[in-house]
Amino acid sequence: MTVMEAKKNGAGRAKPVNRLNDLTAKEWIPETVSVWIQRGLGQGHAHAQIERQHPAPFSFQDVARLVRFFTKTGELVLDPFVGIGSSLKAAAIEGRRGIGIELNKKYVQLSRLRLKQELKDVESACRDQKVLQGDARSIIPKLETGSVKLVVTSPPYWNILHKQDHKAKQERIAHGLDTRYSNESADLGNIETYPEFLKAVADTLALTRTSLAEGGHLCVIVGDFRHKANYFMFHADIAREMEARGFTLKGIKVLYQRHKRVFPYGFPYCYVPNLHHQYIVILAK
Repeated sequence: MTVMEAKKNGAGRAKPVNRLNDLTAKEWIPETVSVWIQRGLGQGHAHAQIERQHPAPFSFQDVARLVRFFTKTGELVLDPFVGIGSSLKAAAIEGRRGIGIELNKKYVQLSRLRLKQELKDVESACRDQKVLQGDARSIIPKLETGSVKLVVTSPPYWNILHKQDHKAKQERIAHGLDTRYSNESADLGNIETYPEFLKAVADTLALTRTSLAEGGHLCVIVGDFRHKANYFMFHADIAREMEARGFTLKGIKVLYQRHKRVFPYGFPYCYVPNLHHQYIVILAK
């Protein structure tokens, strides 16, 4: 092969160094598509029973995709609102370490139980995953500077979970499941007004910036919602607030929830959407 032919065929060219994750180019490209279809085990699955006890769980399979893309094996993942432990389950399965913070003692215990029961075959599941009980605003500042590669979380959905609409009555109240995060005064889901709630969530997430490594990412899984006569674009509002606090918005993903049931909202008087998607707001330090 001549020098000219070698240049034409790329021979001798150094391969780019992937400092972000362990994916190949073939694995990388599909993950950049801006719409994902939510994956779930189905509510009848044995490993979905603990998850269902939380009023707003999210799929560990979807979080695992974020963990794979934004971290390498062995790196640290942080979830400031860990809830029922989906992010820690994802981290364990993908061979990452995890720290989850949760205010509600009940969900702390359920998260630990979930890791123990659902990851019996993952030797390091409990050893490398820590569930810390308390207010994230007090715990986050104590974490080691630059130690976290990815912050991934689904923050509280304000106080809209308190509503007892068709969905809440059929899917949660009828089965004796929780319809709110907690009754704690420190719970951000109990804040009265939306502007106060939005600021509190953004201020809490901003605290992670010190513990986040340079080039690390913050992925916030949220959904827009309707409250009384108003529609709130939570994903856009939180993106704007995090940019104001020094993060760089890299993009969003739409997480299509095609499995969700349809309810007769607004019929027959006005348009009220059945919201069958969430957003993943992707920010970088």
